[in-house]
Amino acid sequence: MQIIPNITKTLLTTLLLTAASLISRAQLNPFNAMYYQNPYMYNPAMAGLSRVLTINTSYRQQWSGFPGTPKTGSLTADFQPADKVGLGLNINDDQAGLIRQTRIMGTYAYHLSLNGQNQQLHFGLSFGIDDSRVDYNNVTGDLSDTEIALYNQLKPYVDGDLGIGYTDNNLSVGAAVPNLKAAFFKSSDDRFDADRMLFITTVSYKIPMQNDDRSFMLTPLAAFRMVKSYNSIVDVGINFNLNNYGLYMQSIYHSSRSVGLGFGLDQGSYALSFNYNLETGSLTQYTQGAFEFGLKLRLLDKK
Repeated sequence: MQIIPNITKTLLTTLLLTAASLISRAQLNPFNAMYYQNPYMYNPAMAGLSRVLTINTSYRQQWSGFPGTPKTGSLTADFQPADKVGLGLNINDDQAGLIRQTRIMGTYAYHLSLNGQNQQLHFGLSFGIDDSRVDYNNVTGDLSDTEIALYNQLKPYVDGDLGIGYTDNNLSVGAAVPNLKAAFFKSSDDRFDADRMLFITTVSYKIPMQNDDRSFMLTPLAAFRMVKSYNSIVDVGINFNLNNYGLYMQSIYHSSRSVGLGFGLDQGSYALSFNYNLETGSLTQYTQGAFEFGLKLRLLDKK
């Protein structure tokens, strides 16, 4: 009589571990838009860089032939309500297999002006709630199984992000420690806590293609990411802007063996972006890559 419950428990555990590995892949290959279009996604110091209320929403889903594939939604909003002060809201929702993880962060940033060429130092701190749970709607087995109940009894926990940055007319440098709980504190509960980003630093430089004419701009970028329970990742990208036409094209290579290709339309008050992430490693036999769509709105311009 114990054979069927044991089989159910084994199957459920396997599904949970599979979902955890899918979420890990989503975290190892984050939104490409965070590097050029929305650096506030990973660095709280970049919240409220201007008096414009900026709203960004992004959606990412893996293309593959099986159900429960990873999909991630992100929503950020940030603005500068007073001189030197930036405020922001960062919401991220990950779904993979049976597991859904939601993270909601509020951000305070301080922007210190230096001399010449719009030089600024940026400091940011985020605090909020992180929660993961099994989605009962996706369970096709025994909903009364104790393994599901025990996992969903784990309470949401307080988490935070810390960031610093420097910008001028051409150079942008940033560093952040996201997931402070995972970085500095041993997990106090039994939830999947691998492959979280522990540290990220980026540097990019805008190069005008025609002397001082900024209508055509080439922006190379390099990033370094430390990931919990995984090898560190190097990202190298390039972005080409045709500012007179409001168009841009970009490519980003991740040392985790994937390549992102994207293009977008920026019309000032709004911007659209589309990216495709292609796996080049052993995972190519399981997935056809992932697509990413982004929308940016700029509102309440106080200039």
